[in-house]
Amino acid sequence: MQSSTPHPAPPRRAWIGLLMASLGALGFSGKAIIVKLGYRHGADAITLLGLRMLFALPLFLGLAWWAGRGRAALTRRDWWAVIGLGFSGYYLASFLDFAGLAYISASFERLILYLNPTLVLLLGWLLLGRRVGARQGAALAISYAGVLWVFAQELHWQGEHVWLGALLVLGSAISYALYLLFSGEEVHRLGAMRLTGLATSVACLLCVGQYLLLRGPGAIAQVPAAVLQLSVLNAVLSTFAPVLLVMLAIERLGAAVAAQTGMLGPMATIALGAWLLDEPLTTGVLGGTVLVLGGILLLNRWR
Repeated sequence: MQSSTPHPAPPRRAWIGLLMASLGALGFSGKAIIVKLGYRHGADAITLLGLRMLFALPLFLGLAWWAGRGRAALTRRDWWAVIGLGFSGYYLASFLDFAGLAYISASFERLILYLNPTLVLLLGWLLLGRRVGARQGAALAISYAGVLWVFAQELHWQGEHVWLGALLVLGSAISYALYLLFSGEEVHRLGAMRLTGLATSVACLLCVGQYLLLRGPGAIAQVPAAVLQLSVLNAVLSTFAPVLLVMLAIERLGAAVAAQTGMLGPMATIALGAWLLDEPLTTGVLGGTVLVLGGILLLNRWR
C-alpha cells in the first residue's frame, strides 16, 4: 500500500520553490509602499485601485485562459461562485485595503493582513462550528497582542484616525479570509490557478467599472504620469507576479512551507516603509512584529 505522506521535494526543486515564495512575499510587501507613494502624488483609493486592476486585467485573463486549456467549461453554478469569490476575495478586500492605507502606515497594514490565518480559523469556528484548541487559542493571543502593541504606536504617530484605517484594513483581511474559507470546493473543481485567474479578472472588471462610474472615462487623461507608472508597477510586480510565484511555490513546497516563507513580507514592508516613506522604526514596531510572526508560526505548527 502506497504511503499518503508527501515526499520531500528534491533539493533543486525545493530551492527554486523557496526562491519563488520569497520573491512572491517581497512582491506583495511592495503593494502598500506603492499605494502610499501614489497618495503623495494626490491620487485617491478609487483611482489607484482602478488603474492597478486595469493594467492587471490582461494578465489575469491570460492566466485564466492558460489554466483552463483543455478543461471543462464552467457551469452556471461555477460562474456565480467565481463572481462571489471575486467580489469578496479581491474587489472588496482590495478596496478596503487601499482605503485603509490612507490612514495607517504600510508596516501596520501588512501586520493586520498577515493575521489572515487567524481570521480563517476564527471564522471557521463562528460560521462552520470548527473547533479551536487551547494551543491555537494561545497562538491567536500572541499574534493579536503584537497587533495591539503596534496599534498603540500608530495612535501616537498618526492620531485618532488610525482607528478608521485599522478597521478598514481589518475588514479587508476578513473579506479575504471569507474567500479562503469558502473557496475550497471551487479550488477542487476548477484548480487554484484557474480560479484565481477568473476571480481576479472579475475583481479587475469591478474595480475598473467603479473607477469609470465615479471618475468618468476621461479622468485617466488627468492622472499624473508618476501615478500611472506606480500603477503599472503595482499591477505587475505587486499583484500578478507574486500571485503566480506563490502558486508555483506551493506546487513545489506545499502550502505550509510557502506560508512560512511569507513571513518575509511584513519585515520587508517595515524596511521599505522606513526607507522610502520615512515611517518610524521603533522597538515597539519590531517587538509587535515579532509577536505577530511568532503567533502565526505557532498556529501553522499546531494545526
